Amino acid sequence: MRKRLPLLPKTLRMVAWEITRRCNLSCVHCRASSLQESYPGEFDTKQCLRLLDEIAAFSQPIIILTGGEPLLREDIHKIADYGTKKGLRMVLATNGTLLTPKMVEKMLRSGIRRVSVSIDGRDAESHDAFRGVPGAFDAALHGIDLLKRGGMAFQINTTVTQQNLDQVESILDLAVELDAVAHHIFLLVPTGRGKDLGDQSISAEAYEKTLEWFHRRSLQAPIQFKATCAPHYFRIVHQRGRGAAKQLPGKGKGEPSLHAMTRGCLGGSSFCFISHTGQVQPCGYLEIDCGQVKERPFEEIWNDSPVFANLRDLNRYEGKCGRCPFIKVCGGCRARAYELTGNYLGEEPLCAYEPPSGSDEMPEAPPPAETGG
Repeated sequence: MRKRLPLLPKTLRMVAWEITRRCNLSCVHCRASSLQESYPGEFDTKQCLRLLDEIAAFSQPIIILTGGEPLLREDIHKIADYGTKKGLRMVLATNGTLLTPKMVEKMLRSGIRRVSVSIDGRDAESHDAFRGVPGAFDAALHGIDLLKRGGMAFQINTTVTQQNLDQVESILDLAVELDAVAHHIFLLVPTGRGKDLGDQSISAEAYEKTLEWFHRRSLQAPIQFKATCAPHYFRIVHQRGRGAAKQLPGKGKGEPSLHAMTRGCLGGSSFCFISHTGQVQPCGYLEIDCGQVKERPFEEIWNDSPVFANLRDLNRYEGKCGRCPFIKVCGGCRARAYELTGNYLGEEPLCAYEPPSGSDEMPEAPPPAETGG
């Protein structure tokens, strides 16, 4: 019988904030099924600043301003500037199509440290089909060029499905060609419009092969690599040796890694998501109400949510995740488990690894991600 595991720490290190659900694109995999229309209940500027006050009162996490498309908010730079002055590390996720030289200048002045731009195809045909709007690829590359010219650090994010699985390596090569500081791959979680892509989810075997390839490339890559919504990547790292745990520093500018080696699923232990209406969730894909910031202080929700408490207790995890020797470094995707089984503590459906019976060996989780400046 395996000894009882200690609770995961609850030090908040990263918050993804859906600052708006509006979007100018119509991506086939969109978690939020976003449209370019008004969404009721979105925070006004004053409410946004108040929420940043609440976060900064007890923690200093990275704040990922995301959407939808956050650049559709006219007050986005004011919000970023306020967070920066509060000592928070502000970064922004965009599809890149709305960037202008003036906007990049405002981003730099507001203290935004890094911008992620989503590229889901190696060329216009594949990317635009994924994004649902002709011209999205060329507009994103133009936006990236503006970021480079302005001196803003940027990374490339890619959602992996059957549709672009054979292009992942060439997209990575593109990220290197564009001089990105990092390439992050996201394995599809079937929520929002992504539910309609059931036949586009890659198999557990293809998932494993993709992550093994990603690990091999990470050993020689000239930029930072990270696999997201793919917690078993960290199991693979430990199986293959800790060499891949070494992360390159940011390129130029003395920027440390925003996403250094960490454990797999961070939802509820060091990361959470806040929706456009203020609902706190373990992540954007796990749509379970852990508290409403319009009704309760954010710190209280983070510390006292029963869902977060369950996620921090690895002894509650079920199925093969519950008996896996790599649970402390992986944890399985809780959102994928919930969407496909109805149980957020159930086993990860897309994991090919079978834990050995009676195994008690538990690799230690690596230290938390570097978030210092």
